[in-house]
Amino acid sequence: MQRRSPAARILRKAVFALLAAAVASIVAVAALRFLPVPVTAFMFAERLAARAEGKPLDQRQEWVAWEAISPHAAVAVIAAEDQKFPAHDGFDFEAIEKAVTDAQRGRRLRGASTISQQVAKNLFLWSGQSWVRKGLEAWFTVWIEFTWPKRRILEVYLNVAQFGRGTWGVEAASRRFFGKPAARLTRHEAALLAAVLPNPTHYRVVNPGPYVRRRQQWILGQMDSLGGRSLLEGL
Repeated sequence: MQRRSPAARILRKAVFALLAAAVASIVAVAALRFLPVPVTAFMFAERLAARAEGKPLDQRQEWVAWEAISPHAAVAVIAAEDQKFPAHDGFDFEAIEKAVTDAQRGRRLRGASTISQQVAKNLFLWSGQSWVRKGLEAWFTVWIEFTWPKRRILEVYLNVAQFGRGTWGVEAASRRFFGKPAARLTRHEAALLAAVLPNPTHYRVVNPGPYVRRRQQWILGQMDSLGGRSLLEGL
């Protein structure tokens, strides 16, 4: 029997390791279709950064089911972050093309990530802009879209998105900023929370600046244009 060369054995092990990692990632995605997500890598990173800087951090996150979240909050984040969310398969190729064109023209880099991509990043990856991370983000996004219903994707996003320093998820944000559960958020409150999503550690829900107020009003208009709560009926 002919023995395999060391290079062949290494290649064989590498292929098996990649296959095992791929299967494990798919299993993890499938499991999180049903399990709550009490913590993410981004929450851990915030804790570590606060500890390294010696700054106190009152970090809050409380998982709540879809039924315990105001429909206004769901419509607001779709209006603010991903208006094609109900229809796309995880990627907004038109937005990606525009972002690439803007970058080639030297304009400010614009975001093109869908809600599905943001869920993939928050649950499984890290911050940064490397091709490896973007490739993994695409991999997880495909499987999230394939195995989860849209409502579940939105439910997870609302529970793990950051709305301020130490404030993760819509329930924690609603209780911290408005003193009530997420189920009782009004249209204006939901739009204000969605308005800070592009940069939640810079923009403020409490005493918001002119930009956040303008964005809040724009989101309210978009919520109406999209059909309000009726937007959620097909999810």
